[in-house]
Amino acid sequence: MRGPAFRDASVGLVGALSGLSRRQVAREIATRGGRFHRSVTRGTTVVVFGRRLLARETGTAIAARIAAAEAPGRVLLSEAGLLRRLTGTEPADPGVLSREAMVEQSGLSATSFAALALFDGFWRDAAPFAFRDLILARKYAGLMASGAGWGAIVRSVHRVGPATSLTAAALRVDDGLVYAEHGGRLAELDGQLLLGLDAPGEDDDASFDEAEVAEAAGNLAGAAMLYARVLAADPADAVAAFNRANCLARIGRAAEAEADYARALNLDPAFVEAWFNLANLARDRGRTDAARQHLTRALVIDPGYADAVYNLAALEFDAGDLPAAAVMWQRYLTLDADSEWAHAAERGLSYVALATARGTTG
Repeated sequence: MRGPAFRDASVGLVGALSGLSRRQVAREIATRGGRFHRSVTRGTTVVVFGRRLLARETGTAIAARIAAAEAPGRVLLSEAGLLRRLTGTEPADPGVLSREAMVEQSGLSATSFAALALFDGFWRDAAPFAFRDLILARKYAGLMASGAGWGAIVRSVHRVGPATSLTAAALRVDDGLVYAEHGGRLAELDGQLLLGLDAPGEDDDASFDEAEVAEAAGNLAGAAMLYARVLAADPADAVAAFNRANCLARIGRAAEAEADYARALNLDPAFVEAWFNLANLARDRGRTDAARQHLTRALVIDPGYADAVYNLAALEFDAGDLPAAAVMWQRYLTLDADSEWAHAAERGLSYVALATARGTTG
């Protein structure tokens, strides 16, 4: 991603940035011909993990989000990795070690190593890694063997400063927390953030976090109000508009939901999930033609979007156009051959074949 970095990239954010300004990052990526949004969608090509996620979620939950974000051809970046690619800078130490060599020689599991790297536990965020990164990795492996989780380790790192300042430190674990040992006594790690930048996330980041929590808890009306607060502070946030539309749709406020889906798509016309959800809303409101148009638009953007293919087949079937439904079900089976929905598509094709034999197709 060096050179014309981020050109034509769709950059998604997981969590909130801790040492960088989200709006400034969005502007910088836009000037390079990319798009920046705070979610991971089917079209996302680069995923950035914000360090404020460490304060919100457990290590297990974050590891699950890392696994969910991984996809062929998709790049995962840490905050430091994002900054380096935006500025074109590299760490001074030469990188000589592959990721596989780091895992093998450190004793860390591949999952723990990936999480530590994504939250800037090392000098470098990606291969090739430096020897001082290997020293740190071995220290971290020892701490984890003593009972510390990777999340506790990386939180401690960010209270110290540059991760490499820990290479000569004696580290100990006590009750799951990481301390530095000085003369047999334990001291808390303290200091500045890893990047040394005094640029905390904006207030609307806090509102966005609160909105996500409210939405997950089922407080959809409250979440919609919080997403509205985010949009008031940042009217260009397509994800906040999309999330608010989802909440409104689920509590029966269809007209408002439709307006927010339209707002999200006006801000990001390639937001394929918004086209899909807008189609579902149109179908539920009896607007079959609009639903068909929205699903078709989603498939122009992402031809491999299996859910959109299936829903379009079901839409055509309900409308009585069995040949069109059969075409879409056959297309669906090229994308998904084994799931419950695939079996439903096969039953649909069998029905169309029977109807054709009887001469009753539309």
